[in-house]
Amino acid sequence: MNTAIHTETKDHYPTRNNDHTTVTKRRDPVVYGWDSEGPLSNSDLQTFDDTGYLSIEQLLSPEELQECREELERLAQDPASKNDEATITEAESNEVRSVFNVHRTNEVFKKIANDPRIVRRLEQILGSEVYIHQSRINYKPGFVGKDFWWHSDFESWHAEDGMPAPRAASVSISLTDNYSFNGPLMIMPGSHKEYISCAGGTPEENYKQSLVMQGAGVPDKDTLTDFADRHGIDVLEGPAGGAVIFDSNCMHASNGNVTPYARSNIFLVYNSVDNAVEEPFGPPKPRPEFIRSTDFTPAG
Repeated sequence: MNTAIHTETKDHYPTRNNDHTTVTKRRDPVVYGWDSEGPLSNSDLQTFDDTGYLSIEQLLSPEELQECREELERLAQDPASKNDEATITEAESNEVRSVFNVHRTNEVFKKIANDPRIVRRLEQILGSEVYIHQSRINYKPGFVGKDFWWHSDFESWHAEDGMPAPRAASVSISLTDNYSFNGPLMIMPGSHKEYISCAGGTPEENYKQSLVMQGAGVPDKDTLTDFADRHGIDVLEGPAGGAVIFDSNCMHASNGNVTPYARSNIFLVYNSVDNAVEEPFGPPKPRPEFIRSTDFTPAG
């Protein structure tokens, strides 16, 4: 287990240290492994570089999908899981919203998180070995599943987790069909090429609130409107078993689910081993280990 943390990196992506929002060009590449061998073609890498995301129509086999769905249901009904700090529940309904750290605590999802079909793709994009920065299952049950507001994951991971650069990407694996109407992922394509420095500071133990409903690190409405006008919004529909890989700095969100049809997914964050987290660039204390991993052992 590699857990060394260094603290000498200059902050190239300051945020939450002013009373207004600013937008700057991204300083770092999006794709690092243009010449590396792997499952992604040059066309795939170009799509990812241009839009910030890449869709995989079918990643899990029907048998794997069924196994994951059964485990998803078991965790949602398990009283011990519901009382764990790594389980986040909805503020009003007390329904499970997310279960974190599943790549360590659950054998089914640990196997998926270390699967070469995923890891090799991320190694190609990020140009190095990768480790799992964060993992979780997201539940968005029918009728009561709440929204995830517009944000860049990197802005939070930089400020609150100490991730130096946006050399990270997420994989969202669909365990249910994603329709346009049941709260699917929405991305502003091309938004990953710009960095939004958000206004305000970071409240103490902000994660306890932000994992239920985001506050700190949310861009203002004028900036979001400008981004939407310039980049547009892609609604990522797709069948269960499919996946989306998206850059850590993509502006993304999802609506609440008022339909009868659940929308649940496995969410895995891979960070380059050359971009390991340090001390937070915002608050004085990092988020807990179940959200921000300091185990930099390569995945797979």
